Amino acid sequence: MQDDLRRVETELLKVVTATDEFVTDVASHLINAGGKRVRPGFCIAAAAVCQTHNQPASLETIRGSCAVELVHIGSLYHDDVMDDASTRRGVKSINAEWGNLRAILAGDYLLGRASELAAALGTEVAGLLATTITELCTGQILELESAYSTERSLEQYQKSIAGKTASLLATACRIGGIVAGAKRPTIEALTAFGRAYGMAFQIVDDIFDVVGSTAQLGKPAGNDLLEGIYTLPVIYALGDASVATELRSLLSEDITIKQRDRAAQLIRTSGGVQGAIDAAQDWTNQASEALALLPNTAGAKALRAAGQHLIERFNTVR
Repeated sequence: MQDDLRRVETELLKVVTATDEFVTDVASHLINAGGKRVRPGFCIAAAAVCQTHNQPASLETIRGSCAVELVHIGSLYHDDVMDDASTRRGVKSINAEWGNLRAILAGDYLLGRASELAAALGTEVAGLLATTITELCTGQILELESAYSTERSLEQYQKSIAGKTASLLATACRIGGIVAGAKRPTIEALTAFGRAYGMAFQIVDDIFDVVGSTAQLGKPAGNDLLEGIYTLPVIYALGDASVATELRSLLSEDITIKQRDRAAQLIRTSGGVQGAIDAAQDWTNQASEALALLPNTAGAKALRAAGQHLIERFNTVR
């Protein structure tokens, strides 16, 4: 798979290259910064699920992988504008480097390039990616709707992350199955895996925003509390009588850095983190169950390993 991921890197840079050098620089900023490439990896692995022998990914799979990654990177450009983030993946965020207007337009440019790739892969993939972009935006809107609300419910949180994170991981797996010509039950199983993994992935990310450092995350730690995005550890902590009163008094639009740090400390000492870990474990179990009937091929093994890696990651904060 490493060779295929290197092909993805080459294709990503090729796809975003424009006739104008500045547009190319802005569009390729986060591509050059690197990244885990989880979504392309899932697309490649999903396409390989039905392969009995290891072989290079098809060009269609590589381009499908690029499409989902460009949607992801485009959304990060927009996220950093909304969060007023200064760093991303260990480098200056695009908005910090070139300003909000250019960052927004560059994000739109990447979404357009992703749509071009999807259209070339057929109407089903094109429609799927368009729906996913809509779900991603809906998830973000729902998150903003609950900003600074200490009454944010578990249901509201789940609906938001299902759109903003899980939908694209599900689509990465689904596109891999589609372009590989997998049978429909296999495609549905891959989609279910991607969606459940995506839910767990976001919960773990939200846990680390509370317990991790800026150096570990590659982006500002604790930023969600400053932005009024109260994630699962916070929701559970607000239900813990031992910290709820003080925590609720700290969470407001006027929160200071000192208050944020105190709020994070309260969340860590409450049952909030452990409750979120348990929820992530449940979603990871669902992801594993979705793969249970798939053949034990290299592609399936890679997806199962991703689930195991996620478990190992949130075990570090138990």
